[in-house]
Amino acid sequence: MIENNIAITVTFIAYLIAMLAIGYIAYKRTANSSDYFLGGRSLGPWPAALSAGASDMSGWLLLGLPGYAYLAGIESLWLAGGLLLGTWLNWLICAKRLRTYSITADNSLTLPEFLSRRFDDKSKLIQTLSAFFILLFFLFYTSAGLVAGGKLFETVFGLDYTVAVILGTVCVVSYTLFGGFLAVSWTDLVQGLLMSAALVIVPIAAMNLNQHHLIDMLYEKNPELLTLWRNVKGEPLSWIAILSLVGWGVGYFGQPHILARFKATRSNKDIATARRIAVIWTALSMVGAVLVGLTGIIFVDGQLGGQLADSEKIFMLLVNAIFHPLVAGILLAAILAAIMSTADSQLLVSSSALAEDFYKQVFRTQASSQEIVTVGRIAVIVLSIIALLLALNPDSSVLGLVSYAWAGFGAAFGPVLLLSLYWQSMNRYGALAGIIVGAVTVVVWKQITGGIFDLYEIIPGFILATIAVVAVSKMTGAPSALVQQQFQRYQQNLVDFE
Repeated sequence: MIENNIAITVTFIAYLIAMLAIGYIAYKRTANSSDYFLGGRSLGPWPAALSAGASDMSGWLLLGLPGYAYLAGIESLWLAGGLLLGTWLNWLICAKRLRTYSITADNSLTLPEFLSRRFDDKSKLIQTLSAFFILLFFLFYTSAGLVAGGKLFETVFGLDYTVAVILGTVCVVSYTLFGGFLAVSWTDLVQGLLMSAALVIVPIAAMNLNQHHLIDMLYEKNPELLTLWRNVKGEPLSWIAILSLVGWGVGYFGQPHILARFKATRSNKDIATARRIAVIWTALSMVGAVLVGLTGIIFVDGQLGGQLADSEKIFMLLVNAIFHPLVAGILLAAILAAIMSTADSQLLVSSSALAEDFYKQVFRTQASSQEIVTVGRIAVIVLSIIALLLALNPDSSVLGLVSYAWAGFGAAFGPVLLLSLYWQSMNRYGALAGIIVGAVTVVVWKQITGGIFDLYEIIPGFILATIAVVAVSKMTGAPSALVQQQFQRYQQNLVDFE
């Protein structure tokens, strides 16, 4: 579909070289495990905000959401609105508290490590169980990202799919391997700006090609494309459908790669600024993605005279049809940016889980900081190879698991994290129960269809996990005096860190 020409190829190569250069600079500033896994807690508001957003959205922002808007019309605003609300609430009620408490809890670097120290879990069961779920879910997430990257390289460069996947994997792994968290965050800043710019420019350019107002043209094609309460067939949206779309926002509270940005922020004072930046970026990106889909409806109908076979290719179709190849190369690099910004974060969080939460806790409790960094880098290579093997088959069944990986993280960790930051009476048994109930509910619910089971699995998973945390904590008694004293220090630090 996309013309394979020198201009696009040169643009892509220049972009990849720039990302690798950023990775090298970050490598020179990485001295210990705190630097490698959290950037030495040095992120300012801009890289913290855009890194969180870019690592969250992935290629879904430029492929999936525009494709959904192309098929569903304004109904897609329920999904976009839920994600925007989730972004705002996550920054508002989690960011400052998680950063403060992770420092209070002996400078915890990873989410499993934080939960373990928060509840003084000497058995390390919370830490190892959490790390297991992170490795499991992120392995499939990363594999899916590599598949998407392979397809993009295949389309742009005309490469064999296997070669394309390997090339994309090498690019992502290179700057993640050497630069660690700083490389990931700095490249995410660039990639986030590129993604939002592309999503603003493309629909504006597409609308300028049409002489009539977009809303009028959509209304003439199908009035139901402009309704929030009915689908494109004119059927009323059920409460299950609406809740399932809005419910995506709940997932933010349990995503390890997003939560890591909160812990890495330079100071509590920067968080309010970062929140505003993150919300504005998300709003612009969501509106732009929806407009890409809506303008695509008119473009395909008017220019191609038919229906697009794969709705998720609408962004690439518009870019290729409207822009000069040099500009198209820059805009198409935004898709690569979206894919890379998520895959690198997932690899880094997975490697930190393997190095900090498995290796150090189970095998080498006295391991030095430099040894942990080395193990983390080895873990990036090993995990990327496994993900690559899964990604070599673009039709691999593991990709089906990605649809509920977001729900798995949101339900397993979301309620546990929120309550751990706000409820002093929560104990380790409640935390374990919440993680297990949330994850299991999502997996089981996904396998059943019909009636209430058509509800997006994150909602029942989140609710049942919350109930499990509260009920089990109540039944098993108050947490230890040490845990309660730490909670009191954390509350004081909320004031002192301002």
